[in-house]
Amino acid sequence: MSREAEMVAAPRPALRWRAALALALAAVFGLVAMSWPLLAAPGGALTETTSGPWLFVLLLPLVTASVLIQLADGGLDARAVAMLGVMSAVVAAVRPFGAGAAGVETVFFLIILAGRVFGAGFGFILGCTGLFASALLTGGVGPWMPYQMLAAAFVGLGAGLLPRTGASRGGRAGELALLAGYGAVSSLVYGLLLNLSYWPFALTQGNLAYVPGGSVEENLPRLVTYTLATSLGWDVGRAVTTVVLVLATGPLLLRVLRRAARRANWV
Repeated sequence: MSREAEMVAAPRPALRWRAALALALAAVFGLVAMSWPLLAAPGGALTETTSGPWLFVLLLPLVTASVLIQLADGGLDARAVAMLGVMSAVVAAVRPFGAGAAGVETVFFLIILAGRVFGAGFGFILGCTGLFASALLTGGVGPWMPYQMLAAAFVGLGAGLLPRTGASRGGRAGELALLAGYGAVSSLVYGLLLNLSYWPFALTQGNLAYVPGGSVEENLPRLVTYTLATSLGWDVGRAVTTVVLVLATGPLLLRVLRRAARRANWV
């Protein structure tokens, strides 16, 4: 195996079972928190009021704290925390160059590359802390912020879970192609998840409106159609921007991040 392929296939930091369990619970909690419109039962409290999402938002800091504690037990030491702080600051500094205007989003390539190198747990937390820091910096704090944090956390989590074997066979070009493809798909899914935060309240009637208490088979096609009709342009712009930035900066940033990981004895 060539040196290039060895770098692609290098093992990522392993999570202990308690950290992995906390990460899995946080991921499931976040997914349920964002997809509650598709899971709400007829006549339940979530279908009658708008308090359901806020209950999830109030519980989010507790889940995040639990993840941080458990990941610390699984290897998130001082060096990892320092790297997390640096990467969060970089995400916050870079986001104002795009911030979603006309679909241009300049932060997801960093979250994807960092998740690829440092692992799923790091990517998950970076998605949360990076979007939180950028919201404070740009004045983007609002009811949409927890949804953005969770959706970005899923982007970093998925990047850390991408397979290594297939990419290592194609060397650096194969890895970049894998990350670019993932960046395109995750950018579209990110837009779909964010639509869940306001779609139930944006329309109250019509073929695209949310049906309170409706089944997944009834509401999911409405959500997808609503996304295609209202936000596809932004989502495609986000996907194109992410793919271009991954391909343009990936060769350099992957080497830099992996060198930092080796010097910190992470790998």
